[in-house]
Amino acid sequence: MWAHCSTGQFSLWAVRSKGWFAGRTLAVSQVTTKYFLWVDDDFLFTEKTKIEDLVEVMEATPELDVVGGSVTGNQFYFSIAYEEGDGVTGGCMDRKPNIKFQSLPNYPQCSIVNGVVNFFLARTDAVNRVRFDPKLKRVVHSEFFMDGLGQLMVALCGHVSIGHQPRGANAQYGRFRHPGKDDVQFKLQLHYYKNHLKCIHYG
Repeated sequence: MWAHCSTGQFSLWAVRSKGWFAGRTLAVSQVTTKYFLWVDDDFLFTEKTKIEDLVEVMEATPELDVVGGSVTGNQFYFSIAYEEGDGVTGGCMDRKPNIKFQSLPNYPQCSIVNGVVNFFLARTDAVNRVRFDPKLKRVVHSEFFMDGLGQLMVALCGHVSIGHQPRGANAQYGRFRHPGKDDVQFKLQLHYYKNHLKCIHYG
């Protein structure tokens, strides 16, 4: 199931549960605004959820494709290092958490990164070029930014924050949230094949 609303300047999307990446790609393909805002369905908008600040950063930095914020004040971001292989065995990809690159010009509170949490504003045309792999159904996120490495410029503006509704003890949610070995193995195999890799490391 997905939910959508539009402000005329950007669209807001949330998708739940099954076929998550396929749903994301389908949802974004229907966006008619320049930007869209992505959130999880259990996020809560607060006085710190200043979407206009993210729009300002994007408008001032036309080469930027995605800008994320923080969730309940916690920042999740990461870098992706790629070491090219020899053409036969493939390369290696290494995701490292909590690594920022340089700050954005005129926005010292925002830094270049390679990936952010599920609260971000993005240019619709840029995301439609990369797309979310429909073969990935759930418990994925970094994979979109891995596929977009070298194609998307991503930043984090941690001063813009959104709230989060706690799930509590819920066995049904836990079964969806934590993947089994088969899910993890399929995800890695897909990455190895389509990105011609010999190794992936999630730091």
